[in-house]
Amino acid sequence: MKIEQIYTGCLAQGAYYIVSENEAAIIDPLRETKPYLDRLEKDQVKLKYIFETHFHADFVSGHLDLSKKTGAPIVYGPTAQPEFGAIVAADEQIFDIGKIKIKVLHTPGHTLESSTYLLIDENGKETAIFTGDTLFLGDVGRPDLAQKAGEITDRDLAGMLYDSLQNKIMPLDDSITIYPAHGAGSACGKNMQKETVDTLGNQKKTNYALMQPNKESFITEVLHGLTAPPKYFGMNVALNRGGYESFEKVLKKGKNPLSVEDFERVAEESGALILDTRNAEDFHKGFIPNAINIGLKGDFAPWVGAMIVDVKQPILLVSDVGTEEEVITRLSRVGFDNVVGFLEGGFESWKNAGKEIDEVKRISAEQFASEFAENVKVIDVRKETEYEAEHIHDAFSKPLAYINDWVNSIDNSEHFYIHCAGGYRSMIAASILQSRGYGNFTEIDGGFAAIKKFDEVPRSNFVCQTKTL
Repeated sequence: MKIEQIYTGCLAQGAYYIVSENEAAIIDPLRETKPYLDRLEKDQVKLKYIFETHFHADFVSGHLDLSKKTGAPIVYGPTAQPEFGAIVAADEQIFDIGKIKIKVLHTPGHTLESSTYLLIDENGKETAIFTGDTLFLGDVGRPDLAQKAGEITDRDLAGMLYDSLQNKIMPLDDSITIYPAHGAGSACGKNMQKETVDTLGNQKKTNYALMQPNKESFITEVLHGLTAPPKYFGMNVALNRGGYESFEKVLKKGKNPLSVEDFERVAEESGALILDTRNAEDFHKGFIPNAINIGLKGDFAPWVGAMIVDVKQPILLVSDVGTEEEVITRLSRVGFDNVVGFLEGGFESWKNAGKEIDEVKRISAEQFASEFAENVKVIDVRKETEYEAEHIHDAFSKPLAYINDWVNSIDNSEHFYIHCAGGYRSMIAASILQSRGYGNFTEIDGGFAAIKKFDEVPRSNFVCQTKTL
């Protein structure tokens, strides 16, 4: 028997490849199927089942393409209602893969159809659980993402989740290995540990949700502090439940090189959003006016999902030469399939054509420290929890995730500084601000981490004081 965790760090997502004898199973595959097909071919095994723990909200699964290419059926847990052919298993139904078995445990709470898959090895021993978003390391799946019907509330789902954990997961042996669908950095939980594999026994000792004394306490703690989910989550659920265009077609359409002239024409005719995926250091020095910067070398796909409201939005890419396929692939993982082309030759071709160029004013943390004064206006776009831990005195907390809610309150006649933790998020914010006509600001290179290093800004300026804009 072989179990391989295929972890994708930029999505904090874990898929699983399991082999026994000449048969295999894959749990929660990503959109692109080649990595799985390559493994199957290398191991000379047949894919027998594709197991889905639930209808995912944060990424588009590869279940449909993988099933079409291998003939393997897709399996969901009880109550799932996919709009395509699939096995909707009964609670405790068992599936054979070689000499091992996979037992379905219906564990509703994160979603109504959420299920955990219990692996029973060749010797009949319960060995591992693939928990999807039911149980993470350090946390549990948030109960406010489900596509709810009728009078079911978040509290109802949290109560279901408590019952699922207590009745289906907690009674298992402490030696059971937990393989979750996500790790730290995913928006599907709020308190995940950095590890991606653990034992149930250790989670009973370290996971706050499993340590609650009763159901009411569990519901209160699990729901406390949840931020609004990214807007693309609901659209991804719809794609996972209803179907989507094949990844190969999406990639072929997006890998459409455009000259500077054609790029301009397509942008004007289609109303496409210009997405510049270069790093912040390169972007701020020059970019196509109105382009939005979300760097590929970061939490690219989740921030695209958070910043671009409509997954059907036409997108034109400006990327480092040679990275176009990776960009299109990572966009497709979160359902953004409408890339209509990319600027051939990258930004340099635009610059060499003598076209109009915009810039973001960026200064070093050292220069900011020398300019800092009591009347200086600073906007901090980090998460609220980061701000609460430590921030510049009198800085305004305006998380990037909510920029559409606060951008209109900006007074463009008043200069301000903007920063995040290291410069990635603040450049996203800067590009959005400039695309909407706000230009009277300065972005700080290196963010809060760099600012803290300079003694010119007294430590007394870093206090937990919340203000409203």
